[in-house]
Order: sequence, then structure tokens, then C-alpha cells
Amino acid sequence: MIERDDMTFPFEEYRGRIDALRARMKERLLDAVIITDPENIMYLTDYQTTGYSFFQALVVPLDGEPFMITRHLEESNVHARTWVEKTRPYEDNGDAIQRLVGSLKEFGLGKAAIGYERNSYFFPAYHQDRLRTAFTGGRLLDCFGIVEEGRIQKSCAEIDVMRKAARATEAGMQAGIEACEAGVTENEIGAAISSAMFRAGGEPPAVMPYVTSGPRTMIGHATWEGRTVQPGEHVFLEVGGCYRRYHTAMMRTVVLGGLSPAMERAQNRMLEALQKVESAIRPGLTVSDADNIVRNIISNTDDEGSLITRSGYSIGIAFPPSWDEGYIVSLMQGVSTTLKEGMTFHLLPWVWGVEGDKTVGISDTIYVTEDGCKSFFSMDREFTVKPDQGAALKDTNIDTIDAARRRAAPKGTAKSGD
Repeated sequence: MIERDDMTFPFEEYRGRIDALRARMKERLLDAVIITDPENIMYLTDYQTTGYSFFQALVVPLDGEPFMITRHLEESNVHARTWVEKTRPYEDNGDAIQRLVGSLKEFGLGKAAIGYERNSYFFPAYHQDRLRTAFTGGRLLDCFGIVEEGRIQKSCAEIDVMRKAARATEAGMQAGIEACEAGVTENEIGAAISSAMFRAGGEPPAVMPYVTSGPRTMIGHATWEGRTVQPGEHVFLEVGGCYRRYHTAMMRTVVLGGLSPAMERAQNRMLEALQKVESAIRPGLTVSDADNIVRNIISNTDDEGSLITRSGYSIGIAFPPSWDEGYIVSLMQGVSTTLKEGMTFHLLPWVWGVEGDKTVGISDTIYVTEDGCKSFFSMDREFTVKPDQGAALKDTNIDTIDAARRRAAPKGTAKSGD
């Protein structure tokens, strides 16, 4: 291991993660593990690249130096970012699995018990089949989750990095809220959010912001598609800020005009759910109990929307296509996992189908403390209600609409004709 001082975390943090992984390997009688999940590789080494669609693997033996298999181009990221000394790259027209098997034999692991992440997005079935065909001297065993056991509880250093991601989240959300008004397109709102996130120190997130307005808020995981926000509508925003691949996320809702009774009740249910679940969260509480607190409040109505998803999920390191760690643990019914200090969650008591055609959201990202939990954010949670400009816009001309759009643009954005 190369001891260096220019990684995301102090070198000792990475040494501790490898030592903890090896302890779990020893418990499972594994001589080595092949780690292919991009988040897990980064957690252990600080390695990252956008080229993770090409096969890449970190091999960690119980004894001896870890080594990496990467596309030749990506090898530069190993040397520039990580403590890993040994690499065995393959060419674009080469055979990544043969290089992996050959390297296992080279480093004395040809007859070893090897764990691999069978459920990794980026270790597809055809690669696994080829590995089983080519690696005949030893045993291959599924070790999926062995790294996540360490990732689920964040260290103090990780919490500090997530605070930086939270600053980007809040900056983006505030800009998005300010950009919302009738006559502005969803694209322009998305541009304002993105610009503010990056100007606040944020880095490219695993998912760009979700921006939908009016009836489009009922489309799951939709985002901007050029639609113009109409007078009297609402805008749903979900922003995930990123710093060094760590994420925090929040939902907020903007209403143009006054709150209807149903919308106000939906807001109050979400605020109550967040307050009560955050008051209850502490080490020892099960994720199912936490989910029930949220679900019972949000679903306590027959005709004003419901919670149709899990009520929260673990969040931290992420690469596209998703910013959540929900596959590690989610707040949902029937799960007996208990909360522990250092766990981090995006809590989302959002309401689907208010008045039949509106989805609204207020959410929070928290971390579990010794005796409770704390939020990463300080922004107001209530809906942002703006005066309805519909009457003015209906009788105005295109120049006035263009002026509204320019006001929504972040400072420094070039305007037509400048």
C-alpha cells in the first residue's frame, strides 16, 4: 500500500477499511475477494472513473498486496487517486476475465477460495460464466455484501464529507425554488439548480435533479422535458448534491398561488411524519418500526394521497444510475435491521396523488447519532408558496415571458443578445 496524503480521507481510514474487510473474509473462510461494484472499490481505495462500464476489479487477498484489473486507459486513475501499487491492465481488444484469472494465478491464488459479488451491477452474468469456466483450480463463492457491511455505518470523516455534499444540495434547492414561476420551463429550473450546486462546490451527482410541474409530478422518476410551468400549478423538486461521490438528497415543493385545503393537509402530514420519525430514530430502532411511523401518518387518509414506496433508504457513496444505497438497507415493512450510530438515511414521507393528480414532497437526509439523529440541512421544510401570476401572464406578450425566464436564470448566465 502506498501511504499518501492526497486522497479523500486520511490513509489510515483506508487501512482500517481493508483490515475490517479482511476480518470479515476470515470469518467466511475466504482467501481473497474480487470486488467489482464501483462504490465498493471507491470505498476501499478512493478509485473512481466514469468508465466503470468496462470491467474493473479490486482483488483483496487475506494476505499480501491487493491489486486491480482495469482497462488500460483507466489504470491512470489507480496511480493518480489510490494507494494501490499493483495493477494488471488489459487492452481494449483484450480479455478482461482472462487477465483476472491469470493475475489470480500469478499472485498465488490459483487454488484459493475466492469470494465475488454475484449481485454486482457491473459483473454481468456472461462475465461470471466465463470466470467459472476459466478458474478451475480453486473455489468461487458469493460474497455479495461483504464490503457493504462496513459501508453502512459512516465514520466521522465520511459524515464531514457528506456535510459538503449537503451544502451543494441546499444551494441547488434554493436556486430551484427561486427559479419557479409561471412561464418558466422545467429545463430552466433544472439549469438553475445544477449551476448553483456546482458553484457551491458540488460535483456531478449520480442522478441529475428531478424537476416536474403540474400533472407531470405523477410520473415516477420523471424530470425536466421542456414543459412550461403554468399559472396556479405546483412544482416538485428533488435534488441530490454530491461531493467526492458522497450524496445527500432532499425534496421540496413550490406552489404558485394559494394552498388548497388538501395540499395544506398533505404538507402538514409530511412535516408531522418527519418530526415524529426523527424524534424516534436512535440506535436499536428497527427500520420497519421507522417505516411504520412514517407510513401510518402519510396513509392516514382515504382520498388525499398515499405513500406508495419505502419511506427512506441508506445514502452515501453512489455512481450512476442511482444515488441511493437502498439495496443495503431501506426503511420498509418487514425488515428487522436495527439502526446503528453512523447510519445515514434519506427520509422521504412524500405524498402521491393529492387531489388525484398531484405529487408533493418534503424530505430530509439524516445521520444516526449515539442517542438520536441529526439532519444535514438547515433549510425550511414548508412548501414555498408564491403569488399566482396567472392573471398578468395571460394578457402579456412573449417579451414579458422572456423577462420572467431571464430572472429565473442563475447570475452569470449568458442571455440571448448579450
